[in-house]
Amino acid sequence: QYKTGKKTGKAQGDRRYEKKQKGFGGQTKPVFHKKAKTTKKIVLKLECSKCKAKRMKPIKRTKHFELGTDSKKGKSEYGGKYR
Repeated sequence: QYKTGKKTGKAQGDRRYEKKQKGFGGQTKPVFHKKAKTTKKIVLKLECSKCKAKRMKPIKRTKHFELGTDSKKGKSEYGGKYR
């Protein structure tokens, strides 16, 4: 899972934002609240066994996705549940 690096607060945008926020007047810039998606698109990364060329194959949006397993078996087998 990707994590963003630690903020230093020294980037130009950060300095400008802090200066603008200073003093009275409340929040000065818009804060994004409208996260609409509850799912992500499932994407398979396919690799050619001969030439090792890779390509991404998007499937559709879903909350649960299983790859090549029986639904009765547990998660220990290859291709367990993805969320």
